[in-house]
Amino acid sequence: MLPVSCRLTITVSALLLTILLGCSPRDEPKTAPPPGASQTGQPGPPATVALPSFVDLVKQAGPAVVNISTTQRVRQEARGLPELPEDDPFSDFFRRFTPQPPNGEFEARGMGSGFIISPDGYVLTNAHVVAEADEVVVRLTTKREYKAKVIGADVRTDVALVKIDAADLPYVKSGDPNRLEVGEWVAAIGAPFGFENSVTSGIVSAKGRSLPQETYVPFIQTDAALNPGNSGGPLFNMRGEVIGINSMIYSQTGGYMGLSFAIPIDIAMDIVQQLRTSGRVTRGRIGMLAQELTPELAASFGLKDVGGALVAMVEKGGPADKAGIMPGDVILGFDGKPVQTSADMARMAGSTKPGTTVTLDVWRKGEKKQVKVAVEELPPDRAPASAQTEPERAAPNRAGMVLGELTPQQRSRLKLDSGLLVRRATGPAQRAGIQSGDLVLAMNDVPAKSVVEFEAELAKNAGKTVALLIRRGQETLYVPLKTG
Repeated sequence: MLPVSCRLTITVSALLLTILLGCSPRDEPKTAPPPGASQTGQPGPPATVALPSFVDLVKQAGPAVVNISTTQRVRQEARGLPELPEDDPFSDFFRRFTPQPPNGEFEARGMGSGFIISPDGYVLTNAHVVAEADEVVVRLTTKREYKAKVIGADVRTDVALVKIDAADLPYVKSGDPNRLEVGEWVAAIGAPFGFENSVTSGIVSAKGRSLPQETYVPFIQTDAALNPGNSGGPLFNMRGEVIGINSMIYSQTGGYMGLSFAIPIDIAMDIVQQLRTSGRVTRGRIGMLAQELTPELAASFGLKDVGGALVAMVEKGGPADKAGIMPGDVILGFDGKPVQTSADMARMAGSTKPGTTVTLDVWRKGEKKQVKVAVEELPPDRAPASAQTEPERAAPNRAGMVLGELTPQQRSRLKLDSGLLVRRATGPAQRAGIQSGDLVLAMNDVPAKSVVEFEAELAKNAGKTVALLIRRGQETLYVPLKTG
């Protein structure tokens, strides 16, 4: 079908031709040529649709996009060769061809992207790009390199702020993600696989996307091609404004599969403000666990639709418990704002300043009532980078994990008698889906009480598949893991 403007042109031209030739409306109508054909019956040029050009956007905003490389010093202990008899045919093979890492430290390197948000050298990126790095280097499009200082990082939103000692730098303009429309064109600039300043484009395929274990971010979903190395780079609208930080992809292969997710820039800039002010991020908590409503559940509670957050559990002695919130309540509003999903509830509580009293609209036993709750501060997930202990730099164990022990205060808060924190997951553990921040509660139903005891139990099961009981957020699950 021809564009409307073309159809209008043909209609007007036909009318003028009819008038000039003196034809009356009673004359026999003639069949109009098909689209793409000329009036003489010969094929005409095909109709074209203009696609957006990103040239001006890249020229304007590209110089503010940077590459980030990191170095982490990891302590490595050499492992002995397999104990084989001298006459074993593989004994000489292992001695000659199996490389053995020396005792001491080696450097682990990483890469990502970022973008300059102020002319005095503040750079925004992902927290996972600079996590546990001993050295961070920022490289501009002019090839200049600067050692950067990590001002702060927020694990829960995956936002980090770093600073380089420079002035009069090009910087990006921030847009309003709330004005973003599904179907709108966007562009990403970053360094996929280390190919610096690569530009990809696509459309916004969804807004406010909730992902598992990502409670505090309503992601922007796009089909712009992102790959490893794009993390921390900017997502632009067609006005050249940053509307998100490219954070993750959905992939079964490790590469691009058409689903990319970005952190809305307004959420990121709120984190930046807190990091610049205090170096840390504070969040509110009201001490309850909520779940989604289904049509069946909504009907059973006497609700006409599924909007709201169903209270599944209330922490004893927490803010919600003190305010009288009970399991089975449905939260419909938070300080005058509608609550549509359990994720909305978590974000609203998390963005509330601790010490604030909020009003919840609660549906209980067929009646709507208001309950006031005093919001408390959500404890941090882990100690800041400057307070991290030496074991975090240790080499992974035979299962690919670097583990740390919980403090008595952490165990008390989590209501755990045992458990070890996964500080880093590589190799077999990473392939099994274990993540940094997970808690290992038990292995083959043997409680994980200390790192020493856990490593001893792991050695007993060398080469076997073990069942790890993992706690991730509010969920507990078993993960099968093949040990080395």
